[in-house]
Parts: sequence; C-alpha cells; structure tokens
Amino acid sequence: MVTLSIDGVEVQAEEGSTILEAARFYGFNIPTLCYHEDLTPYGACRLCMVEVNDGRRTRLVASCLYPVKDGIKVKTNTERIAKGRKLLLELMIARCPNSKTLQDLASKMGLEQVRFKMENQDCILCGLCVRMCAEQMGGGAIGFVGRGQKREVITPFRQASDVCRNCGACMYICPIVELQCRGPKSPGELCNSCLVITPKCLEKYDQLMCNLDSCGACVKKEEE
Repeated sequence: MVTLSIDGVEVQAEEGSTILEAARFYGFNIPTLCYHEDLTPYGACRLCMVEVNDGRRTRLVASCLYPVKDGIKVKTNTERIAKGRKLLLELMIARCPNSKTLQDLASKMGLEQVRFKMENQDCILCGLCVRMCAEQMGGGAIGFVGRGQKREVITPFRQASDVCRNCGACMYICPIVELQCRGPKSPGELCNSCLVITPKCLEKYDQLMCNLDSCGACVKKEEE
C-alpha cells in the first residue's frame, strides 16, 4: 500500500493505481471527460488535472495517468486548477457548443462565458469511441489520423470498415453526439440553465413529474 495526502487527508491506495482512482475511492470529486473506468486512461481532456507536490516541486498533472506515490501531497481544487479546467472547457465548448455533457460541466464549474470563436464540430478528440471500439467491442474499426487541427477520427482510408459491426458503441459513449443541448438560447451560447435546480413542477404538483437531471431548470431560466 502507498500512503499519500489528498486535500490534507492522509489516505492509502494500492500501488500501481492512479491518483484519480484513489481520490474517487475516498469520495473526492474530480471532473473527467475522456476517462472511463472500463477503458485504458488516455489523458486527452486534462479536466482531471490536480496539483501534486512530491517534496521538490508542485506541478499540474492528469490524475487519470499519474500513479500514486508514497509521501506525495495532492490538491484537487485550487484556484490554479479551477482556472485551468475552465479554460480547457471553454476551448471544448467553442468547438462543440451543443453538447449537453459540456454544457452541464460548464454549469457545474460556474463557467458563464466562452471567449473563443464558436464552431460547430462533432468531435473533441477525447478518444472514447476509439478505445471503446478496440478494447470493449474488439473491432478496431476507427482510429486517429493527422495532427493538430487536422487530427480526426475516421475509418481506414475513409471507407466503410469490414470489421465494423454497426453496434453503435462508439456513439453510445461519445459525449458530443449522445445528447444535444439547445437550451433557451440560440445554439453556440452558454445558457447555464442547469445551474437553476428548482423544478417548476414542485410548485404545481408538489412532487417531481420526471427523472430528468435539473428537471424544469431550462423552463425557469427562460421565464426569467
């Protein structure tokens, strides 16, 4: 076992595990986007960044990739971390503004403005679909090509893959196409409707009328 400190609390974790795994085991909240417990960690989104002090220096690391070590001190939510996460989320929302997953994360992090030019892409290059296809479905029908702005996920030679079974697992796990969020404003803007969590149906029926997360929030926000 390895002994480390997370937000001032001394904890123990199995050697070989990551900071993210240890933190979640003890109930510390660290946001993630490209991480899935059943897939190989990839470290693309960097939203799981934490501050690690190893006795020599303090630096930001991706907690989904950084292994636990004896004596390290981890902080999961400092001002430096919050600013970094918001900047990363701004960039992703500017690329794919209609993702409900991204819009929900913006609400949770208190992000209310995107300073970058809005696009209308359908991929944030998180790699979830690629790993899902290869590791869970045993297909390997899609993969990354190119670098930088030209990087994308496609089938070999942009042709229909012989190994693709059309199972839909890549779409199921994708945070962009799984559910589109339009909100009360025009596409491409942050509405932050999910920050308003008081369901309107409680006023009329005295009970929740559905199981949607933040039920009624968009209606209330739009009325205001």
